[in-house]
Amino acid sequence: MTDFIGNEDAGVYRLNEDLAIIQTADFITPVVDDPYLYGQIAAANALSDVYAMGGEVKTALNLVMWDSCNISPTLLKEILQGGLSKIQESGGVLLGGHTIADSEQKYGLSVTGVIHPQKIWRNNQAKEGDCFVLTKPIGMGILTTALKAGKLSLTMQNTIAKIMATLNQKAAKIAQKYPIHACTDITGFGLLGHLYEMCNPNITLCLYSKEVPILKEAIEFAKLGIIPGGSHTNEKGIKSHCHFQLDKDSPYKGLEILLFDAQTSGGLVFALPQKEAFLLKKELIDNGLEDTKIIAEAKIRSDFALEIF
Repeated sequence: MTDFIGNEDAGVYRLNEDLAIIQTADFITPVVDDPYLYGQIAAANALSDVYAMGGEVKTALNLVMWDSCNISPTLLKEILQGGLSKIQESGGVLLGGHTIADSEQKYGLSVTGVIHPQKIWRNNQAKEGDCFVLTKPIGMGILTTALKAGKLSLTMQNTIAKIMATLNQKAAKIAQKYPIHACTDITGFGLLGHLYEMCNPNITLCLYSKEVPILKEAIEFAKLGIIPGGSHTNEKGIKSHCHFQLDKDSPYKGLEILLFDAQTSGGLVFALPQKEAFLLKKELIDNGLEDTKIIAEAKIRSDFALEIF
C-alpha cells in the first residue's frame, strides 16, 4: 500500500540517485470554440504539471473522449494537431494514445517528464519570509463561461486563448536558476485553492489582492453574475480557512469569488526568498512574461492559513 501525503501536482518515481520520472494526466472539455486552439490549451494544461514540479517533458500520450455526434473527424484531427504543436514546443515526443466514445468532448494528455531527485519542487515547502511570484493573470474561468454564453468579444477570445495556450516552460526554466522553496500551477481549484495547498503548519500566506493580475473584463462579467459553478465549489471548500481584510480600493472587494475562480492552464506560483523573488520577477518580465507579479508573502502561522488584504 502506498501513502499519499500532500497535494502535489504530479507523481514522482525515483529510478536511481540521479534520475526520477514525473507522471501526470489531465484532460478538459472545450474552453474555446476553435478546435486547434482547444487542443493547444488542453495540452498546455496537462504539460504544466511537469513544469510545476521543476521537470522536463519527455513523452506524452493523447487522451481523447470523442463526442462523435457533434465533433467530426476533421475537427478531431484539428484538436489533436493543436495538442501535438504544444508537445513539440515542449521538446516532448507524442508516443500514441487512446480514444473512447463519450457524450461530451474531452481531450488531454498523459505526460512523462524527468527530473533529478534532489531538485524536485514540492508545493508546500514555503518558508517564513518567502514571497510568491505569479506568472499569469487570473479570470479565465469567468471569461470562458462568458464565451460559452456568447458574450465575449473576438479580441478577448483571442487574448484568453493566447494566455491559456502559453506553456509554463519558459517560466520554469528561468526559475531553475533561483532558490525555489515551493511551486504549483493555478488550475481548477482557483488561486486561493492552490495557494491553500502551498501552506503548511508553520506559515500563513498573506495575499495582497491589489497585486493579483486579472483581466479587467473578468471583473465586469463577475459583477453580472457570470461565474462558473466550479468557482462557487472552490469558495465553499476553503473559505473557512481564509480571512478577508480587503479595503475599498481592492478590485476584489465584494467580488471575492474572483480569487476562487476555477482556471484552465493558469500560471505558475513560485515561493522563494524576498530578494530573489524580485530578481525572478524582473527576469520573467524581461523575457516576455509581462503579467508576472509578486502577490503574497509567508508569515508566521496565525489563526488562518490565508490572510487576504
